[in-house]
Amino acid sequence: MSQIKERPILFSAPMVRAILEGRKTVTRRAMKCQPDADASITVESYNVAVTNRRGYQEAGPEIFGAWWRDGESGCKCPYGKPGDRLWVRETFALLGNEDGCCIDWQDNLVKGDERGAARIYRASCPPGDYGLNQIPAKADWKPDTEAMEYDGAWRPSIHMPRWASRILLEITDVRVERLQDITYEQAAAEGVHRGPLREWCASDEGGACHKYPVPAFRDLWQSVGGNWDANPWVWVVEFSRVTP
Repeated sequence: MSQIKERPILFSAPMVRAILEGRKTVTRRAMKCQPDADASITVESYNVAVTNRRGYQEAGPEIFGAWWRDGESGCKCPYGKPGDRLWVRETFALLGNEDGCCIDWQDNLVKGDERGAARIYRASCPPGDYGLNQIPAKADWKPDTEAMEYDGAWRPSIHMPRWASRILLEITDVRVERLQDITYEQAAAEGVHRGPLREWCASDEGGACHKYPVPAFRDLWQSVGGNWDANPWVWVVEFSRVTP
């Protein structure tokens, strides 16, 4: 039985909240190798043969990716295949005392490995008055404590180590399509926010809202530097949340 592979994936705070709330079950990421506009694409898995030092062919790693209709061009999917898992990288911080030393939730000094320090996740903290955000008294990612305010610095999501991640996703489907081919249902599943007036917004942090989810997803795509008008080919990765 092959071992389940895990890979990191970055999400912004609004999208982390959407995953935690069950609103986001799919993500679209632009393909680095863009096929021709009229390309016919298949997404398949292959066992690639490799040659060892003695010149014999051996079974190599399984390559999951997209191939063009010419049968020669294509690229590997960087997110894996159905059954693989993605651990979410998000903005976080470690709780520390006034001397900058790591502490746990009981205010005990953590020496050596900082894995024992209390971890704070930006996506789960409401805005505070200063420093970081106000730490909630009750949350599923921490023991119950009194409401706290922590003056320190957030660590960017790109620097989150595997041990600090709290969200694990299992890939259920991978396909390739043009960005603007997204449907109403798929746009909603991208985690766009439903506002109080039942309008669709790119996130829960404000901004323009729309009658339908596709324009909201367009705003979301452009908010992270994507070019909607270019209509690129994208990896469509569907997932479900699993217990770490």
